[in-house]
Amino acid sequence: MLLKLVLKNQRYALLVIGVFLLLASCRRSGNESTKLADNGRLERGLSVVDFDLEKIKSRGSLIAIVDNSSTGYFIYKGQPMGYDFDLLSLFARYLGVRLEIEITSSIDAAFDMLNEGKGDVIAYSLTITRERRKLAKFTNSHYTTRQVLVQRKPDGWRRMTRDDLERSLIRNQVDLIGKEVHVRKSSSYVDRLYNLADEIGGDIIVVETGDTLETERLIKMVAREDIEYTIADESMALVNAAYYTNIDVSTPVSFPQQIAWAVRKNADELLEQLNSWLRATKRQPTYNVIYNKYFKSPRASVIRASSDFSSISGQRISLYDDVIKAAADSIGWDWLLLASQIYQESRFDPEAKSWAGAIGLMQLVPETGRRFGARKMTDPVQSIWAGVGFIHHLNTLWSKTVADEEERIKFVLASYNVGLGHVTDARDLAKKYGKDPTVWDGNVEYYLLNKSKKNLIVDPLVKYGYCRGEEPVNYVHEILNRYSQYKQLMSS
Repeated sequence: MLLKLVLKNQRYALLVIGVFLLLASCRRSGNESTKLADNGRLERGLSVVDFDLEKIKSRGSLIAIVDNSSTGYFIYKGQPMGYDFDLLSLFARYLGVRLEIEITSSIDAAFDMLNEGKGDVIAYSLTITRERRKLAKFTNSHYTTRQVLVQRKPDGWRRMTRDDLERSLIRNQVDLIGKEVHVRKSSSYVDRLYNLADEIGGDIIVVETGDTLETERLIKMVAREDIEYTIADESMALVNAAYYTNIDVSTPVSFPQQIAWAVRKNADELLEQLNSWLRATKRQPTYNVIYNKYFKSPRASVIRASSDFSSISGQRISLYDDVIKAAADSIGWDWLLLASQIYQESRFDPEAKSWAGAIGLMQLVPETGRRFGARKMTDPVQSIWAGVGFIHHLNTLWSKTVADEEERIKFVLASYNVGLGHVTDARDLAKKYGKDPTVWDGNVEYYLLNKSKKNLIVDPLVKYGYCRGEEPVNYVHEILNRYSQYKQLMSS
C-alpha cells in the first residue's frame, strides 16, 4: 500500500513538473523552440575545421566575415571603410598576408561560415554571451558598450520643453511592458529583452526580424515611423542619432557589455596572436584615430550615412557610374570590375597624375590615351573610353593564348599595370619551368613576382628585363578583391 502511494505521488509530481515545463516553453513565443534546438546541436558538438594561424599564413590570406554597417564595414566613394575593416587591414599587414572579405548580415550564417572554414575571424561588433561562447572563442574586448532603447521623439519635439520631452519618452524600463520591440534575429538583443522582462515583472512583445535585417536598418525604420522601438549598442546608436535627429537613444536596457571578434574554438594560435596584437595596437595613437573616426566624429558619420555613394544608404560608387557601365558593357565586363580598376588607378580623381606621367581616371600616358581616342586626358569620359579601348586591345591579344575568361582578366589587368612585355616574359618562364602558362595564380604570377631575381633576368626567354613584380601582382589582387566586395554590397 505504501509503495502504491509513493508511486502515485511520484507520478503526480512528474505530471506537475511536465505541465510547468510546457508552460515555460510557451512563455517566450515560438522563438524559444528554435533556441532549444540550437542548444541541442551545440551539446552534440560542432564540426569545426582545423585551420589555425600557420595554415592561414601558408594560404597567404586572412578571411574576415563582416556585415555592412556604418561602424564596422562599408563602401564609401569606392573605398572600403569601417572600424573593423581598418583594424583588420592593419592586422593582415602585421601577419604579412592579404585581407579577404566575406560579407553576411546573418549572425547565424557568420558562425557557420567560421566553423566551416569559409572565414577565419568574425569581425562584427559582437557582444560576448555565454551562448556564443559555445560556438566560438572571443578575442579580448575592443571596447564596452551598453544596449539602449531606440525610440522616436514625438512630433513637434523641437518646440517642447526639456521636461515635456522627457515625460513623453520611455525612461523607466518598466514602461516597456506591453510594448512591441523589433530586434534582429539571433542578436544578443533578443536574450536581453527576455531577461529584462523577467527583471521588470511583465511581458515585452519581442518581434524578431529576419537575421539579414541589420540593426541600422531597424533604427532607420524607427526614424521613419515604420516601427516604434528597437534595441542597439550605444556606440552604434549614437552614430545613427547624429543622422536621424528625431530618434532618442538615451535609455539603457543593459549593463556595459564587452564587444569583441570571434575565432574558431580550435584556433588557439590565431587567438593568441590577435590578442597580443590588439593589446599592442590599443596602446598606440593609431587605435584612437580609428576609433574616433567612426565613433566620435558625428559630422563625418552623417555625411557618409546620407551619401548616395555609400553602401549604407546608396547604390552608387562614383560620379561616373553611368559612363563606367556603358564602357564596361562594350567589352563584356561587369561594370563593378571596371569601377574597381578605376578606383585602384585614380581613386576616381580625374585630375590625378602619377610620377610616371600617367593622367586621369584611367591613368593613361598621353601617347596611349591618344592612341585610343582621348584628346584631353583629364576628361572623365574620354579617359574611361580610352582606358576601355586599351583593355579591349590587351584582351584581344591574350585571348589567343588564354581561353578562360576569368583567368584572362588577370593577365589583362597585369599587362595594363606593368606592360604586356613583362607579363609575356613571365608566361614564357612559367612554360619553360613546368608551370601552367594559362593560369595566373601560383603560375605566371609566380614568375612575374620573381622577375627581379638575377637568375631569371639573365634567362634567354626574358626580353624585357628587370621588373619589380610585386606591384602588378598586388595590383591584380587588390582590384579583384575589391571587386568581390563591390559585388557583395552593390547591385550589379
